[in-house]
Amino acid sequence: MLVFNTTYTDKSEENEINALVGSPFSLIKKIKLKGIGSKRMIIYSVSENFKKLINNVSDINYANIELRPKGIIVHFTQQLKRFSWVIPYYKLVIFNGDYFSIHSNSSYIQLTKGKRKNENKSIIQKILLLKSKISEEYQFR
Repeated sequence: MLVFNTTYTDKSEENEINALVGSPFSLIKKIKLKGIGSKRMIIYSVSENFKKLINNVSDINYANIELRPKGIIVHFTQQLKRFSWVIPYYKLVIFNGDYFSIHSNSSYIQLTKGKRKNENKSIIQKILLLKSKISEEYQFR
């Protein structure tokens, strides 16, 4: 589980994130992809190792997804702190059922689809497209 506290920028952490999932897309690539981020989604449940990183009181916890060339970053907050879960595409597993669920290395976050289901549908399709392109690039024969 690669979770970084990104409340404040740290050059060494930023370099490590870029090494794992690639540098952020250029402005032209962002326009071609018609956006690289999801709308805010409500966190329904998380794996045990995430429970200490989200608000445990009756607050609603939110997350959003950022696309990168070699993976995704799931951003979420705990009070005033911001955390980023970095997932390379080769470790990413997505389930799309009653909830939208992101899994990697036995950790997961389940997100409710809610009112913005159609708006976030495009980001899920982009994730699957980029993941398949990366898989084809590194396919063994």
